[in-house]
Amino acid sequence: MPVDYKIPYDSRELIARLVDGSEFTEFKSRFGPNLVCVQTRIFGHPVGLVANNGPMGPDEAAKGAHFFQIVDQAGTPLIFLNNITGYMVGTEYEQRGMIKHGSKMIQAVSNIRVPKLSFYVGASYGAGNYGMAGYGFDPDFLFTWPGAMTGVMSGESAAGTMETVAINAAKRRGIEPDMEALAKQRAAIEAVFAAQEDAFFTSGRLLDHGVVDPRDTRKILGFTLETIWEREHRTLNPNAFGVGRM
Repeated sequence: MPVDYKIPYDSRELIARLVDGSEFTEFKSRFGPNLVCVQTRIFGHPVGLVANNGPMGPDEAAKGAHFFQIVDQAGTPLIFLNNITGYMVGTEYEQRGMIKHGSKMIQAVSNIRVPKLSFYVGASYGAGNYGMAGYGFDPDFLFTWPGAMTGVMSGESAAGTMETVAINAAKRRGIEPDMEALAKQRAAIEAVFAAQEDAFFTSGRLLDHGVVDPRDTRKILGFTLETIWEREHRTLNPNAFGVGRM
């Protein structure tokens, strides 16, 4: 698993190291390939699992919404392995229904009734964080790997956006943009974002349930799945009377 989220990898290789016998059944493998959806078992517990192989487009979002509904109907916990820079933007993707399909995916992750377990294993930026059950979508458990990055967007993307806005504004006014000032602005923005997207910064502000050693991920999944099973199968016998202190 690369430390730099910009370096691509096949999330199936990660999944194979977490699930029982490295065996899983993939859902719609040739449709929306940047979102890998599988049905599998972890320590004997049947689960659905989704992982990112790149930014999500309309096909990935539609596939995710469909898979979430299937898992919800099956009543099995859903695990999210976040390594997502966001949903695709631009005229081509908007015309293909990016907003419609993206909102379907986010609506599905908001309303499924099964337990949700999220891991930030790489990047988790912007609306991609929403679609992959980030902190704001109340996962039952949410853990972060030490190299993970979380934020509205990456510092590089934010700095690039602000630089583009400034250059376009200068051109509209008929003046040459001050590239030296823009370089200083870029560096300052990247520094602010870099300081706040680090796993230890976000975890220190209780935006997850802890930073974990990636090598313990399967063991943690097993423990949390057992905890969820116990919660759903234990019969509670609350007191029906007041407590009297002697």
